Amino acid sequence: MKLVTFEITTQLGKQQRLGAMIEGNQIVDLNSAYALHLSETQGQSAAYQSADAILPSDMIQYFERGERSRKAAQASLEHLDGANPTGIRGEQIVYLVDQVKLLAPFPRPASLRDFGVFKTHMDAAALITGKEISPEWFKLPNYYRGSTSPASIAGHEAPVTWPNYTDKLDFELEWGVYIGKEGKNISVEDAPNYIGGYTIYNDISARDIQFRHMTLALGPAKGKDFDNSNIMGPCLVTPDEIDDPYNIRMIARVNGEVWADGNTSDMYYTFAEMISFVSQSETLCVGDFLGSGTVGKGCGWELDRWIQPGDVIELEIEGIGLLRNQIEEKSENPAAWQEKQ
Repeated sequence: MKLVTFEITTQLGKQQRLGAMIEGNQIVDLNSAYALHLSETQGQSAAYQSADAILPSDMIQYFERGERSRKAAQASLEHLDGANPTGIRGEQIVYLVDQVKLLAPFPRPASLRDFGVFKTHMDAAALITGKEISPEWFKLPNYYRGSTSPASIAGHEAPVTWPNYTDKLDFELEWGVYIGKEGKNISVEDAPNYIGGYTIYNDISARDIQFRHMTLALGPAKGKDFDNSNIMGPCLVTPDEIDDPYNIRMIARVNGEVWADGNTSDMYYTFAEMISFVSQSETLCVGDFLGSGTVGKGCGWELDRWIQPGDVIELEIEGIGLLRNQIEEKSENPAAWQEKQ
């Protein structure tokens, strides 16, 4: 199943809804569809109340309810069977993608950890910096904790903010997993059962300030912490939809031109190994996100090619879809702290 969080405008204002993407360009409001299913197949007079309890319109609550929610979602889609009905109260149930705003699948992930597991990317970094890959990289999965500020999380077609303190903005072709159930001290063998789904991840980076910050040995800081810097989507694809997660093509296009063409087979660590590693003596929660890091040649820094205002970035991953965003104009007002430079 391809799950999305989407936003619609109603008479009561903007609402976030849980949906299933079908036929490539349609989205089914699962909560309203399930209420209709209960009303028409079981004659329930309190269909909305039951739907809210079993199949709520919230991604975290959906996964927290587990198998019962999944079966309800499947039953709702089967009940529609290609029809385009209205809900019990006359509300729209099926939307075209361009009728809604797609948010990140989890608009407010509980946490964000971004790894670096693609060997080709590490080889390129070693060549560019002149520093050999640490032997520890082959023994310990490495990651940093990214920003989960609501303002930093964005979805398909969201504009990419150009921070007022950078001259070198970059994209990163990545993918990642959302945790689908709570767990701690998870074994590698059991870890795949904790994957709620896969999504595409564009880790937008201000390279010049990032590398300055990293000389301080604390992480990328403002190199990656700014509005719309963590872009995810267009959907969350459940594991049953992915035959082999470690043989999937990954493509990045800038203004229609292919800049990167890689494959998940280059991952040195699996998501199962990453999940197990993070979960040791630490509880993972529903909605936690683990990113893969950049695929080989999957960013401008490796290629020495730099995106510009107005550019359209498209990241495409086989079996998931296409994540598209456009770069905004640079700010004319530099950050105040830049005066110290």
